[in-house]
Amino acid sequence: MKSRSILVILPFFICTLASSQVLNVDREIEVDTVFKRARASFNFNFANDKQKKNLVDFSNASEIDCFLRNRYFFIFLSKTELALNGLQVLENNGFFQFRFRDNDSRKVAPDIFTQYQWNGVQGMEHRALIGANARFRWLEKKKSDLYTSIGTFYEFEKWNPFLGSYAFAKDSLNIVYRNLVRLNVSAKFALKITKNIDFAGVTFVQFPFNSNFLSPRWFFDSNLFFTVNKFLSFVIHYDHNLDSYRPLPIDSYFYTISTGVNLKF
Repeated sequence: MKSRSILVILPFFICTLASSQVLNVDREIEVDTVFKRARASFNFNFANDKQKKNLVDFSNASEIDCFLRNRYFFIFLSKTELALNGLQVLENNGFFQFRFRDNDSRKVAPDIFTQYQWNGVQGMEHRALIGANARFRWLEKKKSDLYTSIGTFYEFEKWNPFLGSYAFAKDSLNIVYRNLVRLNVSAKFALKITKNIDFAGVTFVQFPFNSNFLSPRWFFDSNLFFTVNKFLSFVIHYDHNLDSYRPLPIDSYFYTISTGVNLKF
């Protein structure tokens, strides 16, 4: 049996904008005194293993930041994961996000965002949301920072247990449409551990404005970066999603642990 694995790191541009939702711009790095109009970061992985069928795995995480002179900026984030066993879809999830916020310069500032995401394994055919937060700066030092935010967003969901990659029991299930307003509370924190090692994390707790208000969705996302030079770093990533208020009978807890390479421009 022949087996092969290919890892490719290739910069590319996506012209349209979860979960990694920890921004490279939020990492604890030395202050750059030169104004940069834009910055980009891309991760790209591809693997193809010949087993009984071709097992193909693709993943991508990208970030593009466009900075304005008034210390605000636009952020485009995307993340996709796709796994195929021949023609059978094993995994298909990701998100595209666009947001407008302050570049850590104000004590209180708006944070406006929109996002589109999907997760075939969990039966989420799509989720679209739009919302706004008030963002508060509590700590901003050379080697650490802490920000919190509070706001609301509206989400439109379609859950489909008949997707080919759905991984749970399908008996007696139907397609579910769900539209919700949620209270969004979040915290973002970062710590520069050494000159070449820094940590960034963000957590979201999202409460539905209905009778299930006390069953919030809790998302946590973190990255540990090991810097080689200003263009290249290695990353250890962990995130989890805990939600007992799901429209389909799936697990309430999911997590991801991964390692990779980060290429910056």
